[in-house]
Amino acid sequence: MIIGIDDTDSNEGMCTTYLGALLIEELQAYGTVEDHPLLVRLNPTIPYKTRGNAAVALKLKTDFPERAIAHVLSRIKELAHMECEKTNPGAVFILEKDYEKLKPVLRNFLEKAVRSVIEIEEAKNLIFECGISSKGFKNGRGLIGALAACGAMLNLEEWDYTFEHLAYRQKERWGTPREIEKESFFEADRKTYPETWDTVDLTNRLVVCVPHSADPVLFGIRGENQEIVTEAASLIRGEPVGRFAVYRTNQGTDMHLLYAANLAEIQDMHSYRLEGTVLAFPKTIHGGHVIFPIRDKEGNEIDCAAFEPTKNFRLLIRKLRPGDNVALSGSVNSGTLNIEKIEIKTLSPLYKEENPKCPNCGKHMKSSGQAQGFRCKKCKTQAASKILHQIKRDLAAGLYEVPPCARRHLAKPLVREHRSDVDIHPAR
Repeated sequence: MIIGIDDTDSNEGMCTTYLGALLIEELQAYGTVEDHPLLVRLNPTIPYKTRGNAAVALKLKTDFPERAIAHVLSRIKELAHMECEKTNPGAVFILEKDYEKLKPVLRNFLEKAVRSVIEIEEAKNLIFECGISSKGFKNGRGLIGALAACGAMLNLEEWDYTFEHLAYRQKERWGTPREIEKESFFEADRKTYPETWDTVDLTNRLVVCVPHSADPVLFGIRGENQEIVTEAASLIRGEPVGRFAVYRTNQGTDMHLLYAANLAEIQDMHSYRLEGTVLAFPKTIHGGHVIFPIRDKEGNEIDCAAFEPTKNFRLLIRKLRPGDNVALSGSVNSGTLNIEKIEIKTLSPLYKEENPKCPNCGKHMKSSGQAQGFRCKKCKTQAASKILHQIKRDLAAGLYEVPPCARRHLAKPLVREHRSDVDIHPAR
């Protein structure tokens, strides 16, 4: 059977992936955990998520399904942060006899959970209509992610995936400062990039794969396959690892993005690929955020933002000018697109006024006085007015991204882009 679990963590601690790693070990008493466990990131804009909005799924071959289900539910009761208002666990159990029947239904549910907004009642109704074994705790919102994770497991061949090696702390260390050798992360990056990514942020000299909250995760290495993330993890030096798990995941795939044919389609709490023309000079507002508007061919407009956490990416955005054609990826909240990536397609020409040049000696003429034109003192040549001179833009067309320290879980890093039609500028 497939076991899906979600929403056991809180902002103060715990981690659903840790529960998954624990169950991988413990469920061996009831059978065999097959394939890689799945870590599925859901819609990143949902306001009632705890931290990373991740659900997990395991595939278990067992002759004792009832005992396995009872064990999973007892572990959720024991470990989930039930005291937190936003923690509402859910568990779903899909029996092998129902795989084919539920495969298309849960594929559609997965896509909606990653790209749109699902209410709890929709998940509960689907469970009832399909006769799915499940258990919701408190308001049961975790049933949404649990169903989606099962849908991902049933439809592995239909979606892009990456891997993450998650190392967990020994329990007695939870809530204490993490002891790591920062340089070992830069060493791991040097030896495994670009097959791994988001281990460090070279430009900002930050280790980005180590969380700062009180959860059990020590670090997480993301990459293209199990072998490379395991190799990178072996290079990390720090406190002892309590346990680890390698998850197959939809992280780094852009699975959350919808294509918007025009800006009139845009809705809050959704993520898009969209195109438009820059309408005005980017402006920096309070807090260091950089905002600019774009307009599509139908005249619809939307504000786009490089928020302060995107750090040096804002320097690039400040170089945009009215008339530049851009394609953007990002999530929409409060009517503003939070930029994850930008493709600068064409640059508008930029001009400045200057005194005309003498056709004989090539030197700039001098003003002859107000409304009296310009004159070359040496050659005595004259011109009526200033001329417009095109200046070179300090910006190149191409595909750019926010730095690793600001990347969202689902955003595909440019090292994974395989395009020959555009210059690609990965952030390091």
